[in-house]
Amino acid sequence: MKLVQLTLAALLATPSVCLAAEGSIIVQSTTSTANSGLYDHLLPAFTDATGITVNVVAVGTGQAIKNAANCDGDLLLVHAKPAEESFVADGFGTQRTDLMYNDFVIVGPADDPAGIAGSTDVTAALSTLAESGALFASRGDDSGTHKKELALWQDAGVDPAAGSGTWYRETGSGMGATLNAGLGMGAYVMTDRATWISFGNKQDYQIAVQGDDAMFNQYGVIPVNPEACPQVNFDAASVFADWLLSPPGQEAIAAYQVDGQQLFFPNAPEQGS
Repeated sequence: MKLVQLTLAALLATPSVCLAAEGSIIVQSTTSTANSGLYDHLLPAFTDATGITVNVVAVGTGQAIKNAANCDGDLLLVHAKPAEESFVADGFGTQRTDLMYNDFVIVGPADDPAGIAGSTDVTAALSTLAESGALFASRGDDSGTHKKELALWQDAGVDPAAGSGTWYRETGSGMGATLNAGLGMGAYVMTDRATWISFGNKQDYQIAVQGDDAMFNQYGVIPVNPEACPQVNFDAASVFADWLLSPPGQEAIAAYQVDGQQLFFPNAPEQGS
């Protein structure tokens, strides 16, 4: 099943579609898009133009996918591509489309106890960090960030579970709470760059590791399949997805900045391609 391909102009010019797409939708979302303020930037313009209210449930990607599979949402916007593709393959989503990207970084205290500051090789940095015994705070919550972190540890040949409770500390919390916990214990933390830029309690922490292609962070958008969840507002969810993927939506994503820094970089495929 394909997305309803509607430009915003077509939506506004077609009363029958507006009627079909009325009401509100629930977006099951990763936390970074909410915590960064992106939705506060995007949603007012979309709602003003369409009359569709978008309610965001911001949780870790793993929980967001579970919620959507339980029919507790109309649209999924997360950042763990293999899990997203499984969601669609299992019949819970109609179609997954790349939406935007940024990257992950590892932040740490200014005194850099592991000696990894300035590294652009994340696997070497993680290996060095584990050997040093310096503290590392992990979300440990099956979020997209946690999934990526575990994949990077695996690439580095390190089993962080062996250090659980000693140098490896799992918070079971969202990104902001994990950053605060990490700062409190002097631990390194892996975070998406958008959350770090928006984070207001940096203290003396600095980005220690960045710039490795392996730290690429892709976001995708998926309408929930009405065949699996008949009660979903598929029409309105598809209108929102199409707007996010359209030139106006992509331009709005690109325009969002914090402290003069762009947080997300749109990369949806060209419509019709």
